[in-house]
Amino acid sequence: MQNSADREILVILNPAARSERARDVSAQIATLVEGRATVAMTTQPGEARALAAAAAARGAGIVVAAGGDGTINEVVNGLAGSPTALGILPVGTMNVFAAELGVPNGLKAAWKVILQRNTREVDLARANKHYFVQLAGVGLDAQVVKETSWAAKRNFGPLSYLYSTAQIAARKPPRLFVESAERTVEGSFVLVGNGRFYGGPFEMFKRARVDDGLLDLIVFQKTSHLDLARYFASLVMGQHTDLSDVIYFQARKVIVRSDDEVPVEVDGELADEVPVTFRISSKKLKVVAPQRKKE
Repeated sequence: MQNSADREILVILNPAARSERARDVSAQIATLVEGRATVAMTTQPGEARALAAAAAARGAGIVVAAGGDGTINEVVNGLAGSPTALGILPVGTMNVFAAELGVPNGLKAAWKVILQRNTREVDLARANKHYFVQLAGVGLDAQVVKETSWAAKRNFGPLSYLYSTAQIAARKPPRLFVESAERTVEGSFVLVGNGRFYGGPFEMFKRARVDDGLLDLIVFQKTSHLDLARYFASLVMGQHTDLSDVIYFQARKVIVRSDDEVPVEVDGELADEVPVTFRISSKKLKVVAPQRKKE
């Protein structure tokens, strides 16, 4: 029987930018992992999921997502239900899940973590049939994902999201109904967390843990420009959940409905429309992460 320490490591690289920087990163990773792993480069959406599923089916020990949170989400959906572990080389524009696990940003340091093969199990969340590991959203942020083009992101970076947000905030918001076993509340947009962070360093979900078996829900009841500015200022101060028009609670299952057509995003990728059922899956995900300090 093959020792688990010797089982295959597959690195799935998403050269999304198709730029000189992406080529440099690809070359760095190829040099870094030479002789220790196989590298597969994706060419189209959905390919990372298929590559991860195929690797899990043949018994690979670790599948490494080399990209941002979107690449990680694809790989996770390919690995769901398998004993193959997820590794992360954070080279994308957003590396929120890597930060959640304590994976360092530098390629060499992150690769060292993978070679140490220390694993832990984390919760897998679901939005209808779509698995996610970090966060999901209904309404405003999903609409921003939907309306921000690849060309805008390439040319303007994070400013492209701010521009889309400003446009969407000027419209009448949808009316969302958020139902759990304990309560039903109304709002204009909803964020769902499996981990603490949202959009980078911001600790949106204060009580969240990736292995506590719970989803963290934040329901925002307004979306005007002034309200969004107020929410953001409070988030920076760590006081957003103290606001009277922000509802924060935890649940194992939540259904979000609306009479409007409202998009849903998971881990920064457009996934579905309401009605959507969020739940913690019975399946767990094995991840490669630094050794946790004893509390």
